[in-house]
Amino acid sequence: MARKALKKKIARKTSTPDVPAVDLSLRLKHFESKREEIVQSLRQLVELESPSDNKSAVDRLGAMLAGRFEKLGGHSMFHRVPNFGDHLQVDFAGKRGGKPVLLLGHLDTVYPLGTLSSMPCKVGGGRITGPGAFDMKVGIAMMLAAIEALRGWYEDTLPRPVTVLLVSDEEIGSDTSRHITESVAKRCQAVLVLEPAYGPKGAVKTARKGIGEYTLEVTGKAAHSGLDFEKGESAIVELARQILEVAKLTDLKRGVTFNVGTVQGGTRTNVIPAQASAVLDVRIVRMKDAAEIDRKLRRLRPFNRKCKIKITGGINRPPMERAATAEPYKQASQIAKRLGWKLEEAAVGGGSDGNFTAGLGIPTLDGLGGVGEGAHAPNESVVISELPRRTALLAALIEAL
Repeated sequence: MARKALKKKIARKTSTPDVPAVDLSLRLKHFESKREEIVQSLRQLVELESPSDNKSAVDRLGAMLAGRFEKLGGHSMFHRVPNFGDHLQVDFAGKRGGKPVLLLGHLDTVYPLGTLSSMPCKVGGGRITGPGAFDMKVGIAMMLAAIEALRGWYEDTLPRPVTVLLVSDEEIGSDTSRHITESVAKRCQAVLVLEPAYGPKGAVKTARKGIGEYTLEVTGKAAHSGLDFEKGESAIVELARQILEVAKLTDLKRGVTFNVGTVQGGTRTNVIPAQASAVLDVRIVRMKDAAEIDRKLRRLRPFNRKCKIKITGGINRPPMERAATAEPYKQASQIAKRLGWKLEEAAVGGGSDGNFTAGLGIPTLDGLGGVGEGAHAPNESVVISELPRRTALLAALIEAL
């Protein structure tokens, strides 16, 4: 079917925002015809490198995307940040009123500037590779394609208001963007997170662990290890004993884990160390576990009473609990079934900005981005054949939620 005729037929089928009346097979054909355009859009995004710690690079990508979204009828604005990239928000009006759907993602990647020289963006073997392709520039390319298609089907508007929020610091903790994400999300009906799908079957993420970071500091007493050994109090020995106590707090059945990620201490081999510290990564499945974990850590006492210990930190990313994802997942799985496949779900240990919105009780569905592998690794890639149906699913969800 010629593309023009296909567009008219889709428009007739979608003259109402009632998604059950839509012929999704026609939608899928449309996105199949746009597959190469989505790939080229993704290539453009990948080739604009955007490491979290390079403000000018992230801002170049943000400015380019602001222009692209504005050409699709959006109103763009930046939340200015002095030391990191500016956060991009784009608002679209809709044919019907009500709260918008939030399309949430991030601009930044973990790869330093210049990675393209050793890890170029390539298309081959049914995949597109490159730094940040999978996590999560493919999700941004899908946003662009879905919004463009919906505007074509709804006479240069969208079926309902939509807000796009792309932050610049997700890969490094979202410290400057969290309050923006939460503020924008509170005004929205639901949140669709375009982070990568999980596994080769492209499962969406309906649960994520919450994340905490604590620092355990020990202060002892320095002394010469040869001349005055008995006068010293080793901070490292005390820290080692405390680490063993922390390890006992891991409870795999409850999904609670403690990882001692980094350890520092001492000055020289012939000096009994007066200072030592460890940084702990904490993961939880349920927010109600957070207070108990915090209490247990702060109740730690030194084995050597001549040493002092100090605990700082806390849970900085609440868990995404399934209660907040159940309804959008139900709708997404029904749409996927009509598109011809079973949409699976997964609970994962890593966090995303969807943790913040789900933690507020806002219906949230994560992992709606591309299918692929190798996030943060040299083999990062996206499966091209999955792009049409993932984008068709996104477009239909925008209408349905």
